[in-house]
Amino acid sequence: MINLEEFWENCKEELSISIQAISYEVWIEKLEPVCFVDSAMVLATISATAKKTIDSKYLDTIREVASALNPAIKDVVVITADKKEEYLKNQTDFIENEGFVVSKPEPVVKRKNPFLQKYTFDTFIEGKSNAYALAACKTVAEEPGTKFNPLFIYSGVGLGKTHLLHAIGNHIFKNNKTANVLYVTADDLVTEIIQVIRSGSNEENNKFREKYRSCDVLMIDDIQAINGKDATQNAFFNIFNDLYQSQKQIILTSDRAPKDMEKLADRLSTRFSWGLTVDIQPPDMETRVAILKNKAAQSKFALSDEVAEFIAENSTSNIREMEGLLNKIIFFSSLSNTEINTRELAHDALADFIEEKKETIDASDIIDTVCKYFKLSTTDLFSKKKTKNVVEPRMIAIYLITELLSLPLVQIGEMFGGRDHTTIIHARDKISEDIKRNPRIKIIVYDLRNMLLKR
Repeated sequence: MINLEEFWENCKEELSISIQAISYEVWIEKLEPVCFVDSAMVLATISATAKKTIDSKYLDTIREVASALNPAIKDVVVITADKKEEYLKNQTDFIENEGFVVSKPEPVVKRKNPFLQKYTFDTFIEGKSNAYALAACKTVAEEPGTKFNPLFIYSGVGLGKTHLLHAIGNHIFKNNKTANVLYVTADDLVTEIIQVIRSGSNEENNKFREKYRSCDVLMIDDIQAINGKDATQNAFFNIFNDLYQSQKQIILTSDRAPKDMEKLADRLSTRFSWGLTVDIQPPDMETRVAILKNKAAQSKFALSDEVAEFIAENSTSNIREMEGLLNKIIFFSSLSNTEINTRELAHDALADFIEEKKETIDASDIIDTVCKYFKLSTTDLFSKKKTKNVVEPRMIAIYLITELLSLPLVQIGEMFGGRDHTTIIHARDKISEDIKRNPRIKIIVYDLRNMLLKR
């Protein structure tokens, strides 16, 4: 049996090639498939004027495409929306080997897209910092379950992990009509598991297992939230195994790499690394400006390069923060009916949010800023821990103190748990070299200096 909606989607794909883009969008894209009547496909349009234009300019082309895709369809009829009920009473279906037969209308069940429409691959700005992650996500979206399984994406806050998840989901939803894609946050997963445990019900437990094991693609955002939660890790271990063995795609995001999740069970950490692990680094200045220009274009706001650079310079690499400052510029421009196109005007618009350079900075300012940036406690920063997620921020804090303050190395060493001056020198020199050869470290230090100097 021909599925009317799927058949019309196939027709539209062909028509989008043969009809000019603007004409297609105005006249063809909005046509609604209604039913088959005898050997004709019935389409509805919004008005008599639209029907007249379509009949005179595009009906022959639509008819040719429909007949080419299925010769049993001999005609196409365009009606206005108020005529739909009349045609539905007389609709027919085409069944292979039996031709068109009268049938009762069946309700059309439409899948609801759970993904945010603004987050697509087209709206994701590619730069050196995210090109590898973007390429991996596109590959997984095209062939879920066959390559890079699981796909593990990690980065700091606001660098595009969630955007990429939704872009994958939107791509699969559009191009694979039968795929069951499940997107949840790790916090949601933890909550579900707690509710199942508290219920003590086998029925609830079975529903939970079926929900996760029946999906074709499982996306979990911020998987680090299960770190240290044994019950959730045990449940997810079983879900992971079932999906992986069934070649179902698993996509996870986190604010750190699997090896840096100290309270993650070894068996899960190992499995998270089975496929492909990619990180998104902070965007460089050119990418930041490109992101801002793209966001402004989406809001139909003319953003000059000068103002875009000013915003990029006065925010961290967090894309959400940059977008927040851009929105303030747009709001200020609209409110004052003033074109914000220079650095001076942008500074005036953001005066309440960008404070003047602080005259004095002390060590506690630097330590607090580094801890806030990396989401660490001061206890961790001063501890003897040697994991990368602690060592790197510690060395950066030491570097900034040596660069911005005139303190003896011995005093800095005492500040960091009694470390000797050679350790302080090593940390300072290590970060100094990393700034020259590692763009990620360079951007992090740049961000932290900006945050300190604009306190």
